[in-house]
Amino acid sequence: MPFTLLSPIYNLTMPEWTIQKLLNWITRYLTEKSVDSPRLSAELLLSSVLSLKRIELYTNFDNLVAQDHLDRLRELVKRAAQHEPIAYLTGKTEFYSLELEITRDCLIPRPETELLVERAVEFLRTRTATQLVCDLCTGSGCIAVAIAANSSEASIIATDISRAALTVASRNVEKHCLRDRVKLLCGNLFDPIIPEMQKAKFDLIVCNPPYVSTAEFHALPRNIRDHEPKLALLAGVDGLDVYQRITEKVDDFLKENGALMLEIGYAQGLPVRQLLEKTGLFAQIKIEKDHQNNDRIATAGKTHA
Repeated sequence: MPFTLLSPIYNLTMPEWTIQKLLNWITRYLTEKSVDSPRLSAELLLSSVLSLKRIELYTNFDNLVAQDHLDRLRELVKRAAQHEPIAYLTGKTEFYSLELEITRDCLIPRPETELLVERAVEFLRTRTATQLVCDLCTGSGCIAVAIAANSSEASIIATDISRAALTVASRNVEKHCLRDRVKLLCGNLFDPIIPEMQKAKFDLIVCNPPYVSTAEFHALPRNIRDHEPKLALLAGVDGLDVYQRITEKVDDFLKENGALMLEIGYAQGLPVRQLLEKTGLFAQIKIEKDHQNNDRIATAGKTHA
């Protein structure tokens, strides 16, 4: 059975499909369906089906694609055209130069979150000896894994309220051989860490929490709103619920001279700063913008006792 693309415009058959022809046709099809980054999406889908790296698609441009691969690709392209996220279709994504497993049980890591990891790694490299790190709302484990992979002295406890997400995180920790330095706990924010309090407080606490307000949720692109877990997105009427809970308890878990680093929404710099100031714990509070000039990272350095 010949491979047939899914739009009436492409209701054609071809005697043979090469990688080049597939990339070009799928890109055009996804463009018509208003899928974000259609060329990249085509590359990722075809790479996944053929078990090739993206660069290998171009070094094997003229290779014919077998019918069983075409059959599998057809279904994935159909779902992509309906705005199902590519990461869920392929079961993986890249974050901070690491390949991670991704399922519908967890939020898809965003490039913007890499800035949080970058700042965390920079902070840890200014300190000596083993550094204790807490990653709240770990989801797929992307932040914990990326920090551990780039900070050899970091020992990390990562928590999440979703057991299903922690199952994914566990596989990512295992994949990158970090089981001895990343411990996963199930519970709401700091709750499961209480038994660990007898050991030490944390040098660094990081979190990419849910921060989408109720109104913002309904305006999200459908590939996010209809497919990614609401538990990892929604945070009350103003999107600040989780930040409020973190700031209420952070003093019990953060060392003096430690730091709290939070990913924040595109316009949440001022309200998050106000929450941090209200605690009276932090000598330095910095709101950093991302490459799109949106509020993105809140960093707070704790004062000495």
